[in-house]
Amino acid sequence: MKILSVNAGSSSLKFQLYEMPEEKVLISGTFERIGIDNGIYTIKINGEKIKKDANLTNHSVCVDILIKELINYKVIKNLDEIKGVGHRLVHGGDRYNKSVIIDDEVIKNVKELIPLAPLHNPANLIGVEAFKKAVPKAIQVGCFDTAFHQTMDEDNYLYAVPYEWYTKYGVRKYGFHGMSHKYVSSRAAELLGRKFCNIIVCHLGSGGSISAVRDGKCIDTSMGFTPNAGIVMGSRCGDIDYSIIPYIMKVTKMTLEEVDTILNKKSGMYGISGISSDFRDIEAKISERDHRAILAHHLFVDSVVDYIARYYVELGGCDCLCFTAGVGENSPHVRRMIIDRLSALGIKINRQLNEEMRFGKEGLISASNSSVPVYVIPTDEEVMIARDTYSLINNK
Repeated sequence: MKILSVNAGSSSLKFQLYEMPEEKVLISGTFERIGIDNGIYTIKINGEKIKKDANLTNHSVCVDILIKELINYKVIKNLDEIKGVGHRLVHGGDRYNKSVIIDDEVIKNVKELIPLAPLHNPANLIGVEAFKKAVPKAIQVGCFDTAFHQTMDEDNYLYAVPYEWYTKYGVRKYGFHGMSHKYVSSRAAELLGRKFCNIIVCHLGSGGSISAVRDGKCIDTSMGFTPNAGIVMGSRCGDIDYSIIPYIMKVTKMTLEEVDTILNKKSGMYGISGISSDFRDIEAKISERDHRAILAHHLFVDSVVDYIARYYVELGGCDCLCFTAGVGENSPHVRRMIIDRLSALGIKINRQLNEEMRFGKEGLISASNSSVPVYVIPTDEEVMIARDTYSLINNK
């Protein structure tokens, strides 16, 4: 059965076509600069990477090009071969704790949740509508970024604000990167050979989040009402004292929208280093002993260590610590700094294994005498979408 996994952003569209249940990737690619000049798309097939320029005026144009390329490269003979399209939907609020077949009710609910994800949900819905039109016989499935975290208890997802803010306005911790945390924690359990275990997942990229997973269910996560909560990130501030906001508005005369933009797009590693939100750029400056680059790294590492230690206690111990996503998978320097800071918990690194584990490699990086095994596990949100879509179609 051919299943298409889709992640539609405001100006991008990523896809992977799978043969299920084998989970064989037949073709994958990305459309970039949708609705902007100089559109481009990239296709990967049979180990070859093909890049093409195109006038990508909207998502429907991208979907039309995608369908033509699938036929052009003989991945499919006709559209009827695509039985399902799984969509990454960023925000499902507390209405969805699992992936669902998309119907009018789901679309209505996702639209109602747009105020909680004003950039992501509209773009996700555009992708849904485009594929419904292009592949009308395929079953459309919604896979929510927030779903995995809906197993948290009230004392972990509520804030100490007036209770009616939650009941009337939905103010609570939702958590994000759910498909990634679900994949990595399930893969870690496989590697451990245990169904019942405590796992801490560190999804570290430009955006980052930590989760505490007990027996396959999330009990806590670092991102909150929005993705700006939690650890220090590439351009997001993470946890701060809320009183900073009215103070800065008063002394600078900036509007709330201006401050919000700065906290999301000009803070974090970028704000402290003054260099970039890209960890690779900052690491290059660290080698030159740039003080602010070093400081940014320390703030980032400190914030990650704080959450790992917190979740270690909350779980009552940890059976496995995992690193994933762009930085988690590819920066031995960041991983080493974090693990060295966890020595009080008896967690120790094997420096040689740590240096080797990058560029898509999966494996153990902890020392033989470490109290907790530490793994690098490349995330695969697309395959989780394909799995959920395949399962829902089979059980329909």
